[in-house]
Parts: sequence; C-alpha cells; structure tokens
Amino acid sequence: MIDEKDRIIIDTLRKNARITLSELAKLVGISDVAVKKRIKKLEASGVIRGYRALIDPFKLGYVIAILGIDAEPNLLLDVAKTLSEREYTKYLAITTGDHMMMAVVWAKSREELKNIIEEVSRMKGVKKASPSIVSEILKF
Repeated sequence: MIDEKDRIIIDTLRKNARITLSELAKLVGISDVAVKKRIKKLEASGVIRGYRALIDPFKLGYVIAILGIDAEPNLLLDVAKTLSEREYTKYLAITTGDHMMMAVVWAKSREELKNIIEEVSRMKGVKKASPSIVSEILKF
C-alpha cells in the first residue's frame, strides 16, 4: 500500500531522480535509511521501474514523429513486440480511441523517418500507420 510518504518520494524522484537520500529524507520527514527502504520497496513492487536522463531529441538533431498504428487484432501483441524492439521506438502504448497503438519514434533525418514509417507500414499485422511529425515539445 502506498501512503503519503511514498507519494512524496515518488513525486520528488519524478522531478529530480538525482536528489540525495538525505535531501529526500528531510522532505519526507524520515531517516535516510527509511527513505532507502521505501525506495527499494517501490522498486521491488514495480512502482518505480527505472531512472533515466530526459533528453531533448531536437538538440541532438532528431526528427520526431508520433505514429498512430492499427493492426490486425490477432497480431496486435506481435506488432507491439516487434516495435518495442526497434531502437527508433522511444515510447509505445496500446491504446483505445483512434488507433490501437501509439508510438513515438526518433529519426536522424526526414529520409530516415520516411523509411521508418514505410518499415512499420509493411510489418506483418499492421493495417495502417498514421504519422504526425512533432514540431515542438512543450513538456517532458
């Protein structure tokens, strides 16, 4: 069960995963050891799945697209697995609404993006890949 102290830890780590245990302990009002135990528990339960650096892909020269993907229902999970294994796929979710899946892909150029969209469109089980090119990221 997640309590208010866990929520403070989670919210703080989402904003700054590099915060020290002692700084986090002061915010939560418990000891460093207690914070460390809570973090380990949150990691073990899968609430905290990892720590990553937030990268601005535009500053690295990438072209970003969001792909709405529709697949044959019986092949949906196969398509998802294939997409999740691709280096260019940075985010992938099975969704409801206009598309069955949404993927965020990074390409080194517009030509590479075109090739990625064609590759995804030709994957076994994919009925349609609808790209939207990202012009600006407003929130990470």
